[in-house]
Amino acid sequence: MQSLIRNYFTLFNLPEACELDQESLSAEYRRQQGEVHPDRFANAEEPEKLRAVQLSSYLNEAYETLKSPLRRAAYLLSLRDIDVEQVNQNDLSMDLLLEQIQLREKLDELPIDESALASLDALRSEVNVKLEKQEKKFAEFFDLENFNEAKKVYHELQFLYKLSAEIDAGEEIRLGY
Repeated sequence: MQSLIRNYFTLFNLPEACELDQESLSAEYRRQQGEVHPDRFANAEEPEKLRAVQLSSYLNEAYETLKSPLRRAAYLLSLRDIDVEQVNQNDLSMDLLLEQIQLREKLDELPIDESALASLDALRSEVNVKLEKQEKKFAEFFDLENFNEAKKVYHELQFLYKLSAEIDAGEEIRLGY
């Protein structure tokens, strides 16, 4: 049974980069999960069973981290000793705060019925454009090793992903899911 590899990118034989080949990530995850899945060790000794559970759990955590652009960005910064949880005033610009307020107001002002679905789609498109732009901006700063600016962009991405999830939840409510 394999041992824990500390770097998630190394674990999946991928380059340390903002952009990933999702198919390669998924294929390598499935291959490794097949090797360490606890069901394969049902008849093994307890220490081996425990090790399989630990490896499987670690593999799942690594996969989920690299699969998510936001979690991957935080992980990349952590590999450079940048703590995204440590937020200071310089990380959040006044423009970002105003944009957050404006976009949230747009969402909050929509009626809670199906008549808001077209407006939700428009807001989702607006947020998706901003997400794509900020993901590219993060990659540029990261590649230039400007980690402080990359951290600022990470916080913008964090807000946009949260808003995107709220838009999805708002749509589900309006559709009665």
